[in-house]
Amino acid sequence: MALPSQVLVTAPQLALMLQAARKAQGLTQAALAGRIGLSQSRVSHLEMNAHELSVEQLLAWCSALGLELAIGPRSGNHSSSVQTDW
Repeated sequence: MALPSQVLVTAPQLALMLQAARKAQGLTQAALAGRIGLSQSRVSHLEMNAHELSVEQLLAWCSALGLELAIGPRSGNHSSSVQTDW
């Protein structure tokens, strides 16, 4: 079951999307961990704390799940008042 593309603006949204993509493919955390070179406990932690993902980890995660990461300017449909921790 393919998930539709999503516009994400927060780390919690990213966490939910990554977890949903893993589950949609019928993968356990342990199976995904083996594909991306992390422990199952680290995958579990990052699914709850996506703000801790490195760019390298995020790209590996996307690759392992057949996802792509696209970055572009926000359209007028999304609030620009989202606070970040940067």
